[in-house]
Amino acid sequence: MTDSGADQATPKPSVRRGPWLVHDAREIYRNPWIRITEHAVTHPTGADGIYGVVHLQNLAVGCVPILDNGSVLLVGQHRFPLDVYSWELPEGGGAFDDPQGSAERELKEETGYVAASWWPLVEMDLSNAVTDERAVGFLAWDLTEGVAEPDETEELALRRVPFAEALDMAMGGEIRDSFSQTMLMKADILGRRGALPGRVAEILGYQKSET
Repeated sequence: MTDSGADQATPKPSVRRGPWLVHDAREIYRNPWIRITEHAVTHPTGADGIYGVVHLQNLAVGCVPILDNGSVLLVGQHRFPLDVYSWELPEGGGAFDDPQGSAERELKEETGYVAASWWPLVEMDLSNAVTDERAVGFLAWDLTEGVAEPDETEELALRRVPFAEALDMAMGGEIRDSFSQTMLMKADILGRRGALPGRVAEILGYQKSET
């Protein structure tokens, strides 16, 4: 009997992804936090090649926690990938379907504080050339102090600094984390435009808005 080849795997059809043509995709690594997929592609220019994408298993969430005296909370920790110590706003990974709830949890775990008032500040894509990671950030105020509950793998420090000083840290490069920089700078821009929630504008010394 002639082997018809029916038992051989049938090549999958190529799929359009915008101007890209994807011929194949295979997962090459996975852990509880990330998975890496390598795609065989034809680039928009017509050249063939590969494209690796890091998929994040969680949504990045964070907040600007604002104390009644106009200070904000910063969290310090050593970041393994870059081998640097980093001062950042409270942030972490959370559920895609509950960004605010995840941000509330991260704030409590990392600082011990609980915020009674929340306001959506920013949605952004992080390092979109190699990863599909999305981030959602909030303003948080009406804070009540409590006891931090960091993860067993985290060794964190806490600083309370005036908002203007935190903004200077971001502008001057002392705060290098892109998510923290964006949240601080957007809060400042909105404040200058009179577009912050009224209570936050008052606390931070901007002209009170009508919201």
